[in-house]
Amino acid sequence: MCRIYGHFSSTVSQAELDNVAALQRHGGPDAHWSTTGPTWALGTNRLAIMDPAGGTQPYELPGGQVKVVFNGEIYNHHELRRLLSARGYHFADHCDGSILPALYDLYGDCFTDHLDGMYAVAVLDTRHRPRLVLATDHIGMKPLFYSWFPGTGGLIFSSEIPALLAVDAVPSTEWTPGLDSYLAAKTPFGDQTMFAAIKAVPPATTMVCDSDGLCLTRRERPDPPAVVPSSLESAGVTLQERLRDEVHRLLDADVPVATITSGGLDSSLVTALAADVVPDLHTFNIGYTGSWPDDERRFARLVAAETGATYHQVEIDPAGFPDRLPEVVRHLGQPNADPITLSSHALFRHVRDAGFKVVLTGDGADEVFGGYGRMRSAARSTETGAPWRESYLDEVAVLPARQRAKLYTSDYALALDDAGPALPAAATAALRHGSGSVLDRITGFELAYRLPAYHLRRVDHMSMASSVEARLPFCQRGIVEMGRALPDRLRIDGDQVKRALYAAAADRLPSAVLTRPKQPFTLPIVAMLAPGWPLWEYARDLLSAQRLRRAGQLDPRAVQRLFTTQATSPDSTVALTIWALLIHEVWRELFVGGPRPRMSPSMSTVEGKVTS
Repeated sequence: MCRIYGHFSSTVSQAELDNVAALQRHGGPDAHWSTTGPTWALGTNRLAIMDPAGGTQPYELPGGQVKVVFNGEIYNHHELRRLLSARGYHFADHCDGSILPALYDLYGDCFTDHLDGMYAVAVLDTRHRPRLVLATDHIGMKPLFYSWFPGTGGLIFSSEIPALLAVDAVPSTEWTPGLDSYLAAKTPFGDQTMFAAIKAVPPATTMVCDSDGLCLTRRERPDPPAVVPSSLESAGVTLQERLRDEVHRLLDADVPVATITSGGLDSSLVTALAADVVPDLHTFNIGYTGSWPDDERRFARLVAAETGATYHQVEIDPAGFPDRLPEVVRHLGQPNADPITLSSHALFRHVRDAGFKVVLTGDGADEVFGGYGRMRSAARSTETGAPWRESYLDEVAVLPARQRAKLYTSDYALALDDAGPALPAAATAALRHGSGSVLDRITGFELAYRLPAYHLRRVDHMSMASSVEARLPFCQRGIVEMGRALPDRLRIDGDQVKRALYAAAADRLPSAVLTRPKQPFTLPIVAMLAPGWPLWEYARDLLSAQRLRRAGQLDPRAVQRLFTTQATSPDSTVALTIWALLIHEVWRELFVGGPRPRMSPSMSTVEGKVTS
């Protein structure tokens, strides 16, 4: 696991590259290496997980004309090393990423077809016509951001947005529709970020930059499993077996591994399966000082007791949230309206302080197996023929489009008229005209757009902020394939959601966890955004009329009405809207119109430079 960066067909000063590396050092504090040429550079900050004594990057072919930097984990690297060794390739260590140059040499741009894992890879090939290849995993577990300059053919990339902004050539201009897009989806979807000149490499994408320009190829998802369970019982048995195999494979590391247990079904099942083979398993749960609605810690404790895991209760004080938020948003690089982001940041910090560098989580299960109420509502609508797309998209948003429009100034509303749709056209087209059932279309939308942008980037940035690698069994290709192939009735039926997953967990979890009502793993912001609480006062200050008038996007009177409503009649949609606007304003304060991100003196150690 690392942070990577570089540029191609361009000129970037060494001071700027040092800034980029330093700003990502939290994600790779164990070592730093870089290699540079006249018009290119590759660099990495390493978090040593596999073969800590090896793993020097960039990985290279003999002669140095193919160089690779890599962020992530390749879970089938043992098998690939055996295959490549039989073809005559030699390896200096047993690090998972060291097989990548040979794999690229053997298969070319199709090398990703042979990878099982989570990754963002950069390959510099100078053997013939120089080219840079960037590739992301099948579902977007490892983010990669870039700026491309068509006039010169130059490209600059990094694992995190703030690091990219350390390069003066990368404009920090806000993307005009960004606020509306953010409120429509809780974070920008697709390849666009909140910065006009910064894009995200989509999941399952191979991108080639050479003298012909920039070419993005979206790799097709694999075919579904040949045998699809037809009954709930067989689906449960098959899914438990597959998930057990994936959890056990993801426990492979040369450093201690723990789990997160929220108290819900998904993470609890991961913990139970991990405890089968880790006799001294440790698991972590987040809670808040005081008494708050939807506290899940008793369920998490119950799972730990049943599985024999050592339980760690992380508890944070809501009074400190205003002090935490700027650091959280700084690591994200752009707004994300999920309130659990703040808690996740604190949780992963405690995981690392307890001595763990790898943790397994339950993220992705709801998207794969049909766990959201909005999915259930849409599936029901097909029985009656009622419209479903608008209400579904309203559930995805911070607040519906007609209510969003009431928040905007006339100038911003006018700018939006020329800006195109708030959500990528391809995403909404897939909902309208995609193949398969309504649930199939929604699942495709969730996996291709919402999961990578809203969930996976958050998990990556919050975990790596504390030098922790998060591994996600439910996002493994075999699990996703099975979930996509299940008949609708084995995912959602009537009021029941995630039916196959509940069947898989039936003999592994306490009945109290299996029968409890589903609730989101999040902050109780309806209760916390109340007069007298620090978060309320902080939000009032940052969303003051003076600040909003200066930005010119939000109508101060409309925002004041939100606070009035929340003070007198607390409401979940209003509370989330205030929270989302607060996060957006923190982001603006950190990144828009201010000084560019720069390393502090404590970040300045740089080692392992190589000039080619």
